[in-house]
Amino acid sequence: MIPVVVPAYAPPVSYFTWLLQQDTIYWVTDSHYHKQTYRNRTYIYGANGRLTLTIPIVHKREQSHQKESEVQTDVHSHWQQLHWKSLQAAYRSSPFFEFYEDAFAPLYQETAHTLYQFNRRFLDVLFDALDLDIPQEEVALDFTKHQLQESLLNAKQTHPDFPHYTQVFESKYGFLSNLSSLDLLFNKGPEARAYLDHCQG
Repeated sequence: MIPVVVPAYAPPVSYFTWLLQQDTIYWVTDSHYHKQTYRNRTYIYGANGRLTLTIPIVHKREQSHQKESEVQTDVHSHWQQLHWKSLQAAYRSSPFFEFYEDAFAPLYQETAHTLYQFNRRFLDVLFDALDLDIPQEEVALDFTKHQLQESLLNAKQTHPDFPHYTQVFESKYGFLSNLSSLDLLFNKGPEARAYLDHCQG
């Protein structure tokens, strides 16, 4: 069976440690969207501890199940501006926020209509920042040959603690493991890739 995965929003360390083990990453476009997963949420380290950033979704009453590529974000809620302000507040004083700021800012300035395409664009920027060069393909889900890695998207699932790295508000609340890859990148900078390599062992 070929492992396949759905693009996640600024996904956690655990998601990337799995991606790094793949020879090719197969992105699924037509599996059913599930709420309360890393598809539309990520966790960062704010001034008051762990902070959830959630992309609001337009729920269509006539469709009980939406395909990943059809899910629309609620652009009227101005979530992009709010998320960017939260990231600025959380990481402005981190060692590498300004280094990567210009790469990520456009993602929050250009209106994102579909969740799938926004996440793919976001991951492209993350891949570039982390110097990841893994072949990628989009596929239609076929249960006879594909194994969907749904557990990677479970935002409530606990993961083993990952190695410590210095975080902005660590002196207040201690080290928080498996946050968004943005937390790792803004705090570790070019060393983030080596950290991920170490985590996958």
